[in-house]
Amino acid sequence: MPITIYHNPKCGTSRNTLEMIRKSGEEPTVIEYLKKPPSRDELVDLIKRMDVSVRDLLRQKGTPYDELGLGEDKWSDDQLIDFMMEHPILINRPIVASEKGVRLCRPSEKVMELLSSDIGSFTKEDGEVVKSGASDV
Repeated sequence: MPITIYHNPKCGTSRNTLEMIRKSGEEPTVIEYLKKPPSRDELVDLIKRMDVSVRDLLRQKGTPYDELGLGEDKWSDDQLIDFMMEHPILINRPIVASEKGVRLCRPSEKVMELLSSDIGSFTKEDGEVVKSGASDV
C-alpha cells in the first residue's frame, strides 16, 4: 500500500511531514485536500481508522470554526462531518495513511510511526531537529 498524505502546501506541519515521508525513500500520493476533499465516506473511514473522535479532527485556527459555533456541544458527529464537507479547511492536517495505519501527523514527527524506513535526522522548517531510529542514550 503506497503512502497517502492529505496535504495543505500552505501548512508548515504538512510540508515537514511530506518531506519526512520523502526522506524515508517513499514518494507518497499527495492529495491537496482543499482542492480535492475526500468524499464523506472517505473522511468517515479515515476518522475510524485513526481511532479519533470527529471533534478531534476539527481544525479551529484559520477556519470558520468560531463563526459556525462548532465549539458548542449541540452538534452531532454527522453534523460536524457535514461542516467539514462544506468547509474542508475545518479538516485538520496532515492526515497520512500507510500500510502501518492512519494518523493525524501533528506534530509532524508522528509520521515516523507510519514509515517503513528510518529517516535518520531531519531538520524541520523552524530549525528543530528530529531523529528517528535507535536512540543515542
